Amino acid sequence: MNTGLGSVPAGKGRIFNIQRYSLQDGPGLRTTVFLKGCPLDCAWCHNPESQSLARELITQENRCIACGSCFSLCGPGEDPSSRPEACVEICPTGARQLLGRDVDVDELMDEVLRDQPFFDESGGGVTLSGGEPLLQPVFVKDMLAALRRRSVHTALDTCGLGRLEDLLEAAALADLVLFDLKHMDDVKHREWTGAGNAAILANLESLGQVHGQIWIRVPVIPGVNDDVENLEATARFVAGIPGVRRLDLLPYHSTGAAKFRRIGRQYLLDHVQPPTAERMVGLADLFRAHGIPATIGGNL
Repeated sequence: MNTGLGSVPAGKGRIFNIQRYSLQDGPGLRTTVFLKGCPLDCAWCHNPESQSLARELITQENRCIACGSCFSLCGPGEDPSSRPEACVEICPTGARQLLGRDVDVDELMDEVLRDQPFFDESGGGVTLSGGEPLLQPVFVKDMLAALRRRSVHTALDTCGLGRLEDLLEAAALADLVLFDLKHMDDVKHREWTGAGNAAILANLESLGQVHGQIWIRVPVIPGVNDDVENLEATARFVAGIPGVRRLDLLPYHSTGAAKFRRIGRQYLLDHVQPPTAERMVGLADLFRAHGIPATIGGNL
C-alpha cells in the first residue's frame, strides 16, 4: 500500500494531535486523540487541519527566514509526497511542519496510558476525536477495545456521518458517545458543512436505541444555526432520543481562523462575533424547557 501523504498504512491509524489534561471531552481529566480525516467541511471548524485524511506539509510564515534550505526538497514545483519528513528535518527554524503521523494501537496505547494515574484520580479517560473517527473505523474499534481491556473509560467524539454499522460497533466499545449536531435543516447543513444531515439524524436515532450514554454537542454559530426555529427543532428531535443524557452548547470562537490561513484556506466567518453570555443562558433555558439537561461551554 502507498504510504505517502494520502493513504494510511494497513494496521495503523493517522492522528495529528494528542491533547492531555482536557476537561472538555468527557468526564474527568482526559487524553484526547485527534484523528485525521473528516467527511464534513464546517466553516467554523477549529481544527481544519483535521479535515483531510492526507498528511499535509505546511509552513508557519512567522518562523520562515527564507533561507532556501528546503527548496530542493519541497519548494515550488517540487513534489514532497515521497519525502515529507526530509522537508521538515531540513528546515532550521521549524517553519516546515508535517500534520499527521501514523501509529499502531500498541504505540498509541503506550502514549495514552502514561496518563492513567490522572484518569484513575479524576474519573477521566481517553477520548477519540478528530476529524471524524468513523473514517478510520478498524483502527478506532481496535483502539477502543484495547482501552477497554485496560479498564480505561472511553469516549467516542463523532459528527455522526459514517456507516451505521461502524458507528454502532465503535459505540458499543465506548462508555460515552459525544455526538455533534450542527443544523436541523438539510439545505443549510449542506451549505455550512458541505454535506446533508439525513444520515446523521438517522444514525443518531439508531444509536439512541442501543446506547445509554450520549452527550449531544451543539456549536452555537451566530447567523448560521442560532435562530430559535432551528434550536427548537433541535430540542424536539433530541428530546425523542432515549439514550441522550445531556446536551452541551458550545459558543462560537474564532480559534480556527489562523489555522485555516496556515493551510492556505480562506476563513469565511471573520465577521462573526461570539454569542454573549446572556444569549447562551437563554438558549440553555430553551433546551431545559424540553426536559434536556443543558450545559454551556466546551470547545467546538
